[in-house]
Amino acid sequence: MTPVGSRVINLRSDTQTLPTPAMRVAMARAELGDDTYREDPTVRELEALVAERLGMEAALLLLSGTMANLVALLTHCRRSDEIFLDARAHLLLNEAGGLGGVAGVVPTVVASNRGHVLPDALEGAIRSERVQQPRPRLVWIENTHNRAGGTVLDGAGVAAIVAVAQRQRLLVHVDGARLFNAARALRVEPPTLLDGVDSVYVDLTKGLACPLGALLAGSTTFVEEARRNRQLVGGGMRQAGVIAACGLVALRELVERLDDDHARARRLAERLAEIEGIELDVADVETNLVFVGVGQLAAPETVAAALAEEGVLVSTAPGEIRLVTHLGIDDEAAAFAADACARVAQRLRRPSSAGVAA
Repeated sequence: MTPVGSRVINLRSDTQTLPTPAMRVAMARAELGDDTYREDPTVRELEALVAERLGMEAALLLLSGTMANLVALLTHCRRSDEIFLDARAHLLLNEAGGLGGVAGVVPTVVASNRGHVLPDALEGAIRSERVQQPRPRLVWIENTHNRAGGTVLDGAGVAAIVAVAQRQRLLVHVDGARLFNAARALRVEPPTLLDGVDSVYVDLTKGLACPLGALLAGSTTFVEEARRNRQLVGGGMRQAGVIAACGLVALRELVERLDDDHARARRLAERLAEIEGIELDVADVETNLVFVGVGQLAAPETVAAALAEEGVLVSTAPGEIRLVTHLGIDDEAAAFAADACARVAQRLRRPSSAGVAA
């Protein structure tokens, strides 16, 4: 089969986008300076805009979300401090063990609902400080939650977690790689989802089409210390305005269009849910991530390989494949992907005649 317009339909992640024409123009025209001296005006403009959009005092540009989360750990925690998080947090599963290997913190998994820690369970997991135990320090929220299917934690949910943390004199960090998706899904402004938290990071590459970049935000004191830790892990940059220019375009032009990704993901999920052999609850699709159970068909890697032959790229997780809508996926591409899934499911459901006696 030939994919739409002979192009591959890449649904592996919303990081698979390319910079928009407006971004390329902005990169070429960006006013530049040396960011290590805080002399890049485009970086300063982006950091100020992000701080304003998030309701924080200050923000800091970093190369990636993984670096932003690591710098947040290094800034909030001392070695052997304890952090509390969900068992499927991106920090635990997708950041190369930096929390232990670099930051030296101790993770404690807390019971959760669709990726979001339960306040009562968090309260029960926090021990009083004793010299024999790690020092309780930081609560970790992921919003939206990747491995849970792009699920959203609303302002009330955030507030309940923050209330526990504040009673226990703990800090709260939000891994907000897709925080703008969460805000758009809830029809609220981002600060609504950050009331009382101590720091947050947002990603420019997930859904916002930038080639790289993430911003870590919090109090002015926190950001100043984070700047030192950014340097510690090799994140100091020179003429970083070429990165920041893309971020300015993204924040001014692409945040509201995340609604299109969400609507397209829901329509794609509705199509996929009708396919025999696929396990999917459409109600679970809250943003732009669609996780599809394929255990009745074959191993996820087998299904992904079959889809690749059809011209559709997806990512895999235990028992599932993941399809992510983004700027590079239009209705025609999504429809083609759904049809490809139906063809692959039909082929994999077909009983094999191998080994049957003549």
